[in-house]
Amino acid sequence: MAAARDLVPGASLSVTAPLPPAGAAPTMRAVPVHAEPMSDAPLVRPALPGDRTAVLALLAETFADTWRPQLTAQAIADYHDNRVAERYVDAQLSQLRVAELDGDVLGFAGRDDGFVDSLHVGARGRRRGIARALMQALESAMRAEGHSLASLETDTFNTGSQALYLALGYRETARYPDEEWNSGLTTIRYEKPL
Repeated sequence: MAAARDLVPGASLSVTAPLPPAGAAPTMRAVPVHAEPMSDAPLVRPALPGDRTAVLALLAETFADTWRPQLTAQAIADYHDNRVAERYVDAQLSQLRVAELDGDVLGFAGRDDGFVDSLHVGARGRRRGIARALMQALESAMRAEGHSLASLETDTFNTGSQALYLALGYRETARYPDEEWNSGLTTIRYEKPL
């Protein structure tokens, strides 16, 4: 059997049992199935001008799979006609943090002082620690600037983000109509002492 030192970090094993010769005891051997190391933790860094395309792609993906199903046809048209994503990225890119895993940008987040104003993770980055790492980076920056409270908003339909924020220690402090989308949605405000 392969020794642990002989395996590539992060490699998975497949244990096989070949048919033994008649009368011989069965043998087991480890066979590497995946021999390329995989990153365990995302790299969170400031966004660079070259990240614009990746950030826009993440916004397009999260708009399509999270927001679009909840919005009215008019809100969707307004979003595209007014180039909301492009204007946001062009104005905020230098303020954003991106998370890379194995060299790919899989998520980004932004803040305005103690308020988290964006957190987007594409499907390939979900359940891989991307959102948690981005939130920890934002909270660390807030603490370093002397903020004692972090706050953010999400909508009631976005149960995945609600679960994340609760797991990170945020608590709901208010609910009110979401006036940004004109689609009858309800916003939840969360806060967390830092």
